[in-house]
Amino acid sequence: MSLLITNYRITMLKDQPKGLIPAALANMGERFGFYTMMAILTLFLMSKFGLDGEEAGHLYSIFYGAIYILALVGGLIADVTKNYKGTIIAGLVVMSLGYLLLAMPALIVSKYIALGALLVIAFGNGLFKGNLQALVGQLYDNEQYKSKRDSGFQIFYMFINIGACIAPFTAVWVRNKFVEMQGFAYNADLPGLCHQLLNRAMSEEVFSGRFSDLATKVSGGVLPTDLEQFAEEYLNAFNTGFHYAFSVAIAAMLISLIIFLAYKRILPDPKTKKEEAKTIDKAEVKQDAKEIKQRLYALFAVFAVVIFFWFSFHQNGLTLTMFAKDYTRLSLFGWNFSAEIFQSVNPFIVVFFTPIVMMLFSALAKRGKEPSTPRKIGIGMGLAALGFLVMAIGSLGLPKLAEVHAMGGLPDEVRVTPWLLFATYFILTIAELFISPLGLSFVSKVAPAHLQGLMQGCWLGATAIGNFSLFLGAMMYENISISVTWTVFVVVCAISMVAMFAMVKWLERVAK
Repeated sequence: MSLLITNYRITMLKDQPKGLIPAALANMGERFGFYTMMAILTLFLMSKFGLDGEEAGHLYSIFYGAIYILALVGGLIADVTKNYKGTIIAGLVVMSLGYLLLAMPALIVSKYIALGALLVIAFGNGLFKGNLQALVGQLYDNEQYKSKRDSGFQIFYMFINIGACIAPFTAVWVRNKFVEMQGFAYNADLPGLCHQLLNRAMSEEVFSGRFSDLATKVSGGVLPTDLEQFAEEYLNAFNTGFHYAFSVAIAAMLISLIIFLAYKRILPDPKTKKEEAKTIDKAEVKQDAKEIKQRLYALFAVFAVVIFFWFSFHQNGLTLTMFAKDYTRLSLFGWNFSAEIFQSVNPFIVVFFTPIVMMLFSALAKRGKEPSTPRKIGIGMGLAALGFLVMAIGSLGLPKLAEVHAMGGLPDEVRVTPWLLFATYFILTIAELFISPLGLSFVSKVAPAHLQGLMQGCWLGATAIGNFSLFLGAMMYENISISVTWTVFVVVCAISMVAMFAMVKWLERVAK
């Protein structure tokens, strides 16, 4: 089976335009930084500033929403200036600056300064992300490659996630290595407990019990003589390690910049296409106006549906990461790992299962049974609902978060198996493969030529709306039953699936 997949990977690249892989490699740095953020951002905010999950969720939502809504601004800038490639280069430089700011412990002294650095990254991402996707879409405007558009975006999506597989491991290694250099060991529960102690919010039972036990464990088996001093030193080591972990994204950004500069000549230039479009006569313009209107209606209908997917899916860096820290046993086959490591599951599955999904679609296409792109998106919404249903069932009977905090954290013996999160991430990622790359393909196929950058920005803008709502997940996670929290996402994704299937025939007509 593995040999078959390898051979298929080689074969599937033969019929693709030569600019596809350089574009994907240029995007790998952005993915590396993105997954560095996804893996550690929520826990960094909670540890650095002593925030609870709801407060961290608000900052996380603002950043995650901005990183996509600013793609709309980036698309407008590229469309107006007609300089897509220059806008992409500027985006890589600005993102590198944002990561540099976050890597400075002496600079990031408040949550508002941290948010400012995050918004610098978001603006750079806005200049970069949608415009590169627009260039990739233009590779398939050539009749020779037109039929390969869906598979091309799947390949693009697979390659850009290679960096995302490595990012969480690299970030965690840097953070944990720095903590070890300060004479401590990593423990996910200790930062929150340290803040409790320093804020005089810790009960005597927790102080003399779980906190003292963990302090002894991470200090080489010796109980520190001054536990308040220990708490300050541990937080300083932990948080400084987080700062240095952000710096690993800078190198990836610079590599992406070098790749893009080296290969930008072979990527299409939308400016040339717009110049050619000026030769259309008035009758054609009038006829096109009606078609353009229908295309825009179809695009915005799809945008509205996927808002709810991203609102649910991007809980992976927020409530699902918090669940990994608070409720999950962080050991498997004798290997102890960090809560952030779960963030590698998603890109790993994207890289290794994209060829399998493509083989499935290819086999169905040969039989004339391949679902249309809108139908695939509807299937993806159903899979997302299934993923959260697994979480809801697996979380039955777990105590509310307030009860967990009152006891200083759950003992390992009552935590859930890590296989619950692995299974959920697997299902959600397969859902993503049915929605995200194919959604990008649908936008590039349906968007009018003169609005490619703007419509790719709107796709990301729809993602932004979902992301601005992420904090609602953190609110539910902190205040209601954990199982009920996941059930809300089941319902949201199921309703979106029904809405998508209700529009399928219309969307298929418009996409022809």
